[in-house]
Amino acid sequence: MTEDAAVEDRVDVVDEELLTIGAFAARSRLSAKALRLYDRLGLLAPAHVEEATGYRYYRAGQVERARLVALLRQLDMPLARIADVVEAAETADGDTAAGLLTGYWADVEARVAGQRTLAAYLRGRLSGGSTEMYGTFTVETVEVPAQVVITETRHTLADELPAWIGASLGRLEVAAQECGGVTGAPFVVYHAEVSMESDGPAEACVPVADEGTARAWAERHGRAWETAVRVEPARTLAYTRISKAQVAHPQILAAFEAVERWIAGREGLTYDGPCREVYFADWDAAGPQDPVCDVAFPVR
Repeated sequence: MTEDAAVEDRVDVVDEELLTIGAFAARSRLSAKALRLYDRLGLLAPAHVEEATGYRYYRAGQVERARLVALLRQLDMPLARIADVVEAAETADGDTAAGLLTGYWADVEARVAGQRTLAAYLRGRLSGGSTEMYGTFTVETVEVPAQVVITETRHTLADELPAWIGASLGRLEVAAQECGGVTGAPFVVYHAEVSMESDGPAEACVPVADEGTARAWAERHGRAWETAVRVEPARTLAYTRISKAQVAHPQILAAFEAVERWIAGREGLTYDGPCREVYFADWDAAGPQDPVCDVAFPVR
């Protein structure tokens, strides 16, 4: 016997306002399977569950919530965010619910914009047009003296990298005040590839004046923050300067590849350490087209 048929045999124990899961599924435009899933996730609990059979019953008043869930799912919204929107909507706080939806859609558009840029980059690379793109980057060399640096290291994937860079360099710049002050541009060293499949590690570095106080600071914080102090040797960097907009993925990949192509074209020039990004400008104050970062490779 089906669940709906069994229910009809039990009409004497079912409130007239309740709907069987089949009837509710039809009215709400959700499948019975989806309704069971949303029940487990706490998104849409039935009004009553029959203890003996486990049959679910829903009130007609729950149809609006169910339809809202179904519509939000069509936007590929994660279930946790759907729960937030639905809760806000049901507390008569429509502006908050609309704001949550606006925030989610802004995230979607940002992701799609990034994917669109990546697709354009890959089309150029696959068709051989990337050679022209590399030509837009000017590569130069600079001599950098030895520096004492306080560092924070983390294994991170590409989607978490920008937030971690900002947070870690911020922490290190505050800590630098205990170490004689900042003496050079902060930078991030990539000891292995950081992508959506590879997690580095990456090392945030801030040059400081006093090695002794820096080592004392690292001793106090090293275990919690994965911090360290080291002397970065004098290096020759081959670099290209990029704008704030170009720091975004995948634009920055083209900058790294442009420097690599430049190095490959210089006979006798070899790599002398892992690649890095040197942040020499005030990030928050910079506009999209302002230069903020040098993409660099140590060479000898």
